[in-house]
Amino acid sequence: MTADNRYFYEPSKGHGLAHDPLNAIVGPRPIGWISSRNAEGQRNLAPYSFFNCFNYKPPIIGFASTGWKDSVANIVETGEFVWNLTTRGLAEKMNQTSAMLPRGQDEFSFAGLTAKAGTIVKADLVAESPVNFECKLSQCIQLTAANGDKIDTWLVLGEVVAVHIAKHLLNAEGIYQTALAEPVLRAGGPSAYYGISEDLRFDLHRPQV
Repeated sequence: MTADNRYFYEPSKGHGLAHDPLNAIVGPRPIGWISSRNAEGQRNLAPYSFFNCFNYKPPIIGFASTGWKDSVANIVETGEFVWNLTTRGLAEKMNQTSAMLPRGQDEFSFAGLTAKAGTIVKADLVAESPVNFECKLSQCIQLTAANGDKIDTWLVLGEVVAVHIAKHLLNAEGIYQTALAEPVLRAGGPSAYYGISEDLRFDLHRPQV
């Protein structure tokens, strides 16, 4: 503990805590529930806790994978993937798809989910999810440390080329109702997730200068 009563550590020397606090501080985070197919057409579905949206026009989303996992391999092979919104009602099934299944085993079937054909991409949508983004690969970047060392983590960025939204999530004015979807957000620790509610909403308007 430092003199100003703040806990201090240098990540390269370890954090000295029960669990790395990084992903608890940068959170809650959306879940990158990514579906893909390999060149042979085998399906894959997996959740990634490092995920977000990075650009409006064109819309670009991305997720990071520690290690060259099946999702990354499939997306690089085919150039396509789908992001599926995880809701509270789908949380347990999403968690099922994190199981380390043998390559080629279908996570859709394992978790009892319905695969729905994409409109533009060949990767499948999770039919039970109320929001799906069909994506085309724009970049796959191997991350590097500040000293230039390559890290076994891969940032996959994709342009959203088709969007599917359940109509009940749009109000009469056509505004998407974030809380109504009951999204599930990843937090820190080995098992922590959060939801959101309309009761927690507050509004801020950009200052006019």
